[in-house]
Amino acid sequence: MRLKPLPASEYVDRVKRLQEEMKKENVDVFVGYSSECESATSRFLTGFWPFFDFSSVVVPTEGKAVLVTGGPESFEFAKGFSHGADIKVNPLLVETSPPEWVPEVSGKSFATILPEACGSVPERIGIGNWNIFPHILFEDLRRAAPKAEFFPADDLILRVEAIKTEAEIPYIVEAYRITEEAMKAALDAAKPGKREWELEAVARSTMLKLGAEGNPYPAWVCSGPNSSLSLCRSTDRAIQKNELVQFTFGAKYLGYCGNMCRPFSIGEVPKPARKLIEVALEAMDYALKAIRPGVSASEVFDGYYEILARYGFENFTLYGPAHGTGHSEVEGLWLAKQADFLIQPNMLFNIDIWLSDGVYGLRFEDGVLVTAEGIRELTSYRREVIVL
Repeated sequence: MRLKPLPASEYVDRVKRLQEEMKKENVDVFVGYSSECESATSRFLTGFWPFFDFSSVVVPTEGKAVLVTGGPESFEFAKGFSHGADIKVNPLLVETSPPEWVPEVSGKSFATILPEACGSVPERIGIGNWNIFPHILFEDLRRAAPKAEFFPADDLILRVEAIKTEAEIPYIVEAYRITEEAMKAALDAAKPGKREWELEAVARSTMLKLGAEGNPYPAWVCSGPNSSLSLCRSTDRAIQKNELVQFTFGAKYLGYCGNMCRPFSIGEVPKPARKLIEVALEAMDYALKAIRPGVSASEVFDGYYEILARYGFENFTLYGPAHGTGHSEVEGLWLAKQADFLIQPNMLFNIDIWLSDGVYGLRFEDGVLVTAEGIRELTSYRREVIVL
């Protein structure tokens, strides 16, 4: 049985916290964008996850947020599944190939929506989801506020998302629990001759049976030569004995992303792959000890890089040892060389150790929640050299 949804008050509080961040930067209005696969902004601020159509969230510095959808179906959908926001229709947010509506649907452009939400035409407009914000919507905003200053504002909402509330934690824990159970089921099902997609199906079906609503990203299984890719898709390839296989799984649970990754082999692990695994596990163990409240993100990265350099593997990785997560699988807070933040209680990270020598590639990934004393490990099953 699923947990009960978060109360409407949680979304109202999130909007208020975003407004506080906006006031610090003299931002008149925040405008974010969401789609079915990139739903985090509308879901975090209003609880709404758009399908087919798209959505935008308009947050003025004072007053209620406005959830903007496209088309009559999404308008009714939003009324049933959003919280704490007024709902408007802008036809530019309709699906790519919409029908001719009967009866005809009327909507509003941002020229009407913005001054209604803000009380006047805003002068400083922060754009969330800057790198995916559609050009056609941006032009509509320009027409609505031709003299306004527009700038990227993803950092504003990330500040709010970074520290999880106590109300969020049970959903986060459940997302990772489901993910770990899916990992166990897929490892139990792994046999020579099983197709990559078949093992992915075992994981997906397990997640759904346990209450997941889907995945935060396309899960995948890659084996043999496919393992060298950091991002992959499950194929029709049959896994073999004595080769490297990689499981990359995540369950989405009531908006929250779980994630867990494990490499393994059936039979002997190829020697170069075993060395990669051993170094990755050393780096994982280091990150589990180093991530603590009050520690700087760059300090954690430096220690991670030193481990890789000791083995000549510093060029075998793509990024630092962990990143923030939550409503998006990657939610800012990279533990990187140039990162300038301190780790704080209730930050949520995926420790994400990816190594590849160009022939073999592997990833260990586990979720951790920072506590006042240290961390709470959310997944940990078989953090070892796995040989089936």
